[in-house]
Amino acid sequence: MITRRMGFVEASRRVFDLSLGEMLWSRRTIFMALVVGGPVLLAIIVRVIESFGMSALRVDGQRVGGFGVFGVMIWMLFLRFIVPVLGVFYGTALMADEVEDKTITYLFTRPISRGSVLVGKYLAYLACTFLVVLPSVMIVYFLLVPFSQVPSTFGNLLVDLGLLALGLAVYGGVFAFVGAFFKRPLVIGLVFAFGWEQVTLAIPGSLKQFTIAFYMTGLVPHAMPSDGVTSVLQGMFRENPAAWVCLAWLFAYLGGFLYLATRVVERKEYILEQ
Repeated sequence: MITRRMGFVEASRRVFDLSLGEMLWSRRTIFMALVVGGPVLLAIIVRVIESFGMSALRVDGQRVGGFGVFGVMIWMLFLRFIVPVLGVFYGTALMADEVEDKTITYLFTRPISRGSVLVGKYLAYLACTFLVVLPSVMIVYFLLVPFSQVPSTFGNLLVDLGLLALGLAVYGGVFAFVGAFFKRPLVIGLVFAFGWEQVTLAIPGSLKQFTIAFYMTGLVPHAMPSDGVTSVLQGMFRENPAAWVCLAWLFAYLGGFLYLATRVVERKEYILEQ
């Protein structure tokens, strides 16, 4: 029996080890696999269409090649839908599931700080989503991009993987706070990701600067090659903040909300419903 109080890092690692296995074998992971399987199925369809000599996508009358289609899927499917969805469903559940299952008392009576419980579960969320989402992106990439273009585009793929990892981290941190602070976090998370963010991005004004999606979308044109037909896709982005501005705001969101989440968990009294 452990009687000494573990340090924050060691405690976070212990919670991470415990939580990762639970997340990987949970029903949410089945849902996540179904979600990321959609782009793979779509990539297969595009590949079949292209094999018959037809164009699966045209922009302003120009045929978009495999890597251009891949870029559109990264932006429209992964960054705008899959990453927020997973952030909402996993991030809000980090503490809410423990309260619902009435296991939070067991965690909080161990000789570890409360904040380390959230951080350990957050790191498990990152590992779980990375293990499922990033391989899906790789499969889509090799389905769409001809092998002759792999050497010239592989660097852009790595950038895209980095963007997705950053998006999962930021959305996870924000919704970890939502899950720790609010009583019905899933509804609030869905309203934020698919209500507030979508509406403010569609209307003129400066409100969009208070969304995560604005800065994630702002990084996409920086990751696109500037020559060839993919330059046409950059016209789809009406505003394009500097990359360093986007990164600074995203890391500020990540650090700020993750810190707030740990502070909430440390101080909040969780009342279990009978």
